[in-house]
Amino acid sequence: MPNLTMSIPHQLSRAEVKRRIQGQTAKLRHQYGSIVTNIREFWTDDDLDFSVTALGHTIYGTLKIDDAAVHLTVALPWLLSVMGEAVKHRIEQQGRRLLSHDHAHTA
Repeated sequence: MPNLTMSIPHQLSRAEVKRRIQGQTAKLRHQYGSIVTNIREFWTDDDLDFSVTALGHTIYGTLKIDDAAVHLTVALPWLLSVMGEAVKHRIEQQGRRLLSHDHAHTA
């Protein structure tokens, strides 16, 4: 499986970053419940191991929060990897929006 890796900078506390990510996960379940199933999250402090099934394919990943960035690695199944760059761009774009200072006022 090809891996997508990215780092998204932030200027928030680790606790605030984690709170926003957890809130986003709840929104994803609600909005995309018919497409995305079996969402599993395993937090250990500021590190997340996760898996999700989308369109019949399981996606695995890790997320690590540090003081300046969120580091994300996602293992895409081969069939979904053909969309890898588009998926990466979308995740980075959404991540920057989620972790911006302005997000607290628009959420």
